[in-house]
Amino acid sequence: MSQPSTLIIADDHPLFRAALHQAVARWLPDAKIVEAGSVAALEQAANEHPDADLILLDLRMPGVQGLSELMELRIRHPGIPVALISAVESATIARKAIACGASGFIPKSASIEEIGSMLRALLAGEIVAPRSFAEASADDAERKFARAVAALTPQQYRVLMLLARGYSNRAIAKDIDVVVATVKAHVTVILRKLGLERRTQAALHAQRLLAADSLPPDMDERADNDGED
Repeated sequence: MSQPSTLIIADDHPLFRAALHQAVARWLPDAKIVEAGSVAALEQAANEHPDADLILLDLRMPGVQGLSELMELRIRHPGIPVALISAVESATIARKAIACGASGFIPKSASIEEIGSMLRALLAGEIVAPRSFAEASADDAERKFARAVAALTPQQYRVLMLLARGYSNRAIAKDIDVVVATVKAHVTVILRKLGLERRTQAALHAQRLLAADSLPPDMDERADNDGED
């Protein structure tokens, strides 16, 4: 006899979290449901339930920048599938999320019946998105870069995220409490793993992949600070 499923619901809005809890309980009455109202609570829940069957992650939780928390979860807890829940119904964001390793994208406007159908498909190992998003598949370059990012260690991923925010090597070293030489070594390995030559290339690709909104029009015109400390 199979064990009951364990689902982690991560959403900062108590009313929607309760509604999603109700939807899960309706369609999966034997499921163990763990709620998390913050990023910190989500990390704790994932650590305490490493064999969870699914994380339902709100795209716009406070402290979550774009798809960064999705990537954090995929790197730290690769064995737990993650599906995004979002009030922003965007085929582009759904495409990026799936390229970043999400198992699905569920719009908050979906009916309880639709959510139930998607949950069953997710727990069966399927990739799930609204039918209207079906044509929004990730291009090969985007998918390849997402796989390379997912192969980074947690520390390398943190360095890449700080690069994407425009941090210098010295600022990164202070943030992660290492010496500058260690940061430079991390950057070298990151570039090799991503198949890139310059730190600004890595930063720009990361910004584009993880952004849940459009990039500023001048993003490509920012100065190259590859040589900074």
